[in-house]
Amino acid sequence: MDKVQLKPIFHKGRECIGIYYAISFTINGLLRSKAGASWSQTHKCWYVPLSREDYKKVCSVLKGRVELDEQELRRYLEKKKTDNAVKQEVPDPVPVNEPIVIQPVKTGSVEPVVQVHPINQGVLPALKQELVLRAYSSSTIKTYINEVRVFLGAIGDHPAATYTTQQLRDYLQYCFEQLKLSENTLHSRINALKFYYEQVIKREKFFWDIPRPKKPMQLPKLLNEDELARLFNSIQNKKHKAILFTAYSAGLRVSEVVNLKLADIDGKRMQIHVRHAKGKKDRYVNLSPVLLDILRQYVKMVSPAPKEYLFESEQTGKAYPTRTVQQIFTNGKKKAGIMKEVGIHSLRHSFATHLLDKGTDIRYIKDLLGHFDIKTTERYLHVSKKQLVNVISPFDDLWKGQNLEW
Repeated sequence: MDKVQLKPIFHKGRECIGIYYAISFTINGLLRSKAGASWSQTHKCWYVPLSREDYKKVCSVLKGRVELDEQELRRYLEKKKTDNAVKQEVPDPVPVNEPIVIQPVKTGSVEPVVQVHPINQGVLPALKQELVLRAYSSSTIKTYINEVRVFLGAIGDHPAATYTTQQLRDYLQYCFEQLKLSENTLHSRINALKFYYEQVIKREKFFWDIPRPKKPMQLPKLLNEDELARLFNSIQNKKHKAILFTAYSAGLRVSEVVNLKLADIDGKRMQIHVRHAKGKKDRYVNLSPVLLDILRQYVKMVSPAPKEYLFESEQTGKAYPTRTVQQIFTNGKKKAGIMKEVGIHSLRHSFATHLLDKGTDIRYIKDLLGHFDIKTTERYLHVSKKQLVNVISPFDDLWKGQNLEW
């Protein structure tokens, strides 16, 4: 029996019940039609308001169909009972002017509930406004707000605007030594804090004396051709298979795949138009004749037929959620018996590396991938086997030339 978790989240200015589970189209439809649930792109889950009535509707829909895990929700409610001395099963939504209680969500994991003190209540709205006015991408806005939110939760009732450079150095040291954050996560948190202090409250060169952790040199993770074949063959759903075929065939990011529209597939010029990709950069990539034939078959057989986006959600009629596509890849990888710790982005890495193996000029690969800097593309030189296959180990020569015993 599938497992469903009910967790507290803060969404659109009020407390809600987040409903987390693996892909299940049957439950999706029931939650939407019977419980009045809505989909949160921010939290990547279905949700209902945190009220007694909505809670009962969800339980009624899920009863007997899934294994229900309410532990985190119950702990949250018990804590609110203690804090507010209110003895009721499900509290009413929190007024907007109360301390914000939120549960930021990262891909594949849920962070602990974070409480922002009223003294710092204006920080996040001011940060978001500045990011929106500067036309930052939705993913960057989400990341920066989550990182600053965690920082505000850590400093409690200390006004963020009065923090000194030394206090921030101490905080970042705490993040590295006590919280064991990775170098990449630290970079993300520093970027968010730097934006707030230097761009929102205009403290120029505030981060001048704050060093950045050295990033580790990590090679792209990819799948070999045998693993790719097993992955694709493990998936039976035609839409799911077409999504992964498209990601690998054109070397697209998952966000680029889900945002493809029918009009972006140009069968005459044999090109795919990738719009507003990373860095707000448009580009054209080659359209494989094999992929074009597969997509034409897919559009004819899928029901309901897509109207705007190439891959549309049956529940919303809009673009497929990236989290759903990531789960499709994970399920296929598990079914194919692939043990490598890779995500759907490995299809893009595999595309680039396999092109290098076949002798494609790295400058063309750079343009296909949409990289700004050739150095980003040059990472694939370290994993391509094109030149390595001709390198003979000195041990082989020693074995052939000398009488070694085994």
